[in-house]
Amino acid sequence: MGQLERISPHLSMIPFAEMEPFMRKIEIFKNLPTSVLAGIVKRTQRFEYKKGQRIIVEESKAEGVFFILAGSVKLTKQNEHGNEIIVCIKKRGDIFAEACLFNQKNNCYPATAVMLEDGEIVFLNKRELENELLSQPELAIEMIRYMSEQLQDFTSTLRDIALLDVYTKTVRTLEKLAEKFRGEGYTRHNIEIPLNVQEFATVVGVSRESISRVFSKLKKDGLIDLRERKIIILDWCLFCALIKPGY
Repeated sequence: MGQLERISPHLSMIPFAEMEPFMRKIEIFKNLPTSVLAGIVKRTQRFEYKKGQRIIVEESKAEGVFFILAGSVKLTKQNEHGNEIIVCIKKRGDIFAEACLFNQKNNCYPATAVMLEDGEIVFLNKRELENELLSQPELAIEMIRYMSEQLQDFTSTLRDIALLDVYTKTVRTLEKLAEKFRGEGYTRHNIEIPLNVQEFATVVGVSRESISRVFSKLKKDGLIDLRERKIIILDWCLFCALIKPGY
């Protein structure tokens, strides 16, 4: 696997009955017939990663697609000055490196993937996944639906970066990330976003100084706090009332 930094592999000799609940957490697998999912599970590998570990490296050979069972991942690229730019954040149930599927022109990963939290990742060789997509229409439809949603989200993010002022971009980005990380069964208090100020600034596409000024105001208003390299939304309802009057 080249530059991948994997630890503690769990190969899919694990019985399907044990794997199925985990695989159902992944967006494109959750509604698949059991027979189809069982065939996919036989071809997968599970790996555990620690926070800060790289999973794939930009421009390294693309060998497969990754699915997040637990934890979260940031996808980054380097600009011409060698600085890291976060292009998106992926959470449990998401897919990354899917751009390498059916790609005849470029056989390299388009970004570096790094764990934001300890977690588990499922790997599936891209040729095997391509064969499954060609032979299983249910899976192909789910993949197309997922990629369409991701494209819409990416287009919305680009629009916000281009058109909104720094304060509004910051608040909108906090809202989107909070939606990702608040999880199932969340309470309205203390939603943790596992990014520091510099990382968040690269997501928004503005300077750290600009973000710090907005964060100072939000902290003064009692909406957020910064702790241990995390951004904490202290009260989700209060935060939503700020960005959606009448909430």
